[in-house]
Amino acid sequence: MDLVTGTLALRPYVFAFLVLFLVAGSADLGWRRTLGFGASVWPVAWLAEFASTRIGLPFGLYHYTGITRGRELYIANVPFMDSLSFTFLAYASFCLARAALAGRRVPRWTQALVTGVLMTALDMVIDPLAVRGDRWFLGRIFYYPDGGAYFGVPLSNFAGWTIVGAVSVGIYLVAGAARPPSSAGGLREVPGAAVAVSRLGARVWPGVALYYVVLGFNLAMTAWIREWVLLAVGGVLHAVIVVTVRLTRQKPGKVLGLPRRGVAQV
Repeated sequence: MDLVTGTLALRPYVFAFLVLFLVAGSADLGWRRTLGFGASVWPVAWLAEFASTRIGLPFGLYHYTGITRGRELYIANVPFMDSLSFTFLAYASFCLARAALAGRRVPRWTQALVTGVLMTALDMVIDPLAVRGDRWFLGRIFYYPDGGAYFGVPLSNFAGWTIVGAVSVGIYLVAGAARPPSSAGGLREVPGAAVAVSRLGARVWPGVALYYVVLGFNLAMTAWIREWVLLAVGGVLHAVIVVTVRLTRQKPGKVLGLPRRGVAQV
């Protein structure tokens, strides 16, 4: 019980994001599918972290310092909340991907890949900030022994995030868990390897909001430690994403090179 309490006390903001995910996901997908989403994402994320701290795949080699051992829950050498955070990051990215792809039928792999790319865009702010955790209240919980080209983070990390995001959400989609009613602004099952992304109802937007709440928190912390170049890069990157999503929604099938034929009219 002390470890559970300590875990929540050390990472209250992560716990808050997790609660928002559960609330938004339950309204959007239903609580069973929300738990199914988490069950699809968390094992993949934990395994990726476990492997990366040993053989450097898929994120590149890094090590947890273990300074919070005894104060928060670990599974092997990986802090539980670190791998668990992938669930709400994946869900928020999944919602933004659905917003971008709304009103069209796309292959499952496209839906999963777009989600992975959007997760990676978040991590391009999150990971450099986390590497500098000794300058804010996160603490120095991990490090890359060889550093990296992007604000101290190896580029392999971002390839890993895209893979983990795409694979974990792909598992969720292929497992057939993503079958909420179209009124929820979700996905409709169609024959073959495609899903129809319905026109969005109100329920998907809390997940999109979660994406930007997480982004805003990390940009605020970046400003707090006066990493102005990282702040500017992150701000420009996500401004480009906002414009791209808007254009994609206005011109279905053109920005992403997706066929207009077979667009779902829900």
